[in-house]
Amino acid sequence: MRKFLQFEAVVAPLPLANVDTDQILPARFLKTLRRSGLGQHLFADLRFDSDGAERPDFVLNQPAYRDAGILVAHDNFGSGSSREHAPWALADFGIRCIIAPSFADIFHGNCFKNGILPITLPRAQCDILINAACAHPAMIAHIDLPGQIVTTPVTGPISFDIDGFSKTMLMNGEDEIDLTLRHAAAIAQFQNRYLAERDWLAGVTPT
Repeated sequence: MRKFLQFEAVVAPLPLANVDTDQILPARFLKTLRRSGLGQHLFADLRFDSDGAERPDFVLNQPAYRDAGILVAHDNFGSGSSREHAPWALADFGIRCIIAPSFADIFHGNCFKNGILPITLPRAQCDILINAACAHPAMIAHIDLPGQIVTTPVTGPISFDIDGFSKTMLMNGEDEIDLTLRHAAAIAQFQNRYLAERDWLAGVTPT
């Protein structure tokens, strides 16, 4: 997983509440276990009509926001099913930061596991960013994770809170598996010792 320290990208305004994971990535695209290639289907039913043509009014289809790397939305982003494919699609599209007043808990955790920074800000501050991004298309925001600051040329610096564990893991580019593998040698030593003391386990097969 890529480390997240400093990030700068275009801000895309998405003033919608309760954006669920089926809107982020519809269920028909869940047939793969590959993390790559899902970006083309991100927000598929919002981006495209039934014939596959782009909906020109959707923000990510507009020229100024096509290369956006930051989304600003309203409350309860990522609700619905727990599918991890949703953050996979966001990351594959190039979205590395989502700013909203609140997130669904499982989605929030899945973001950190996939190199995406979910920033929780009060609704009023989200609206300030949304209005700024609408008034200034292709507006760039700078995210400073170590300093916990979002800065745009329109709004100036905005500070945000984040729990220390998630911050450290994202800055190190690690998830819980990586954290466990730091102790691979100790785990192997324990396993070898455990089996040596219980050699009868060598011939036991699960039923």
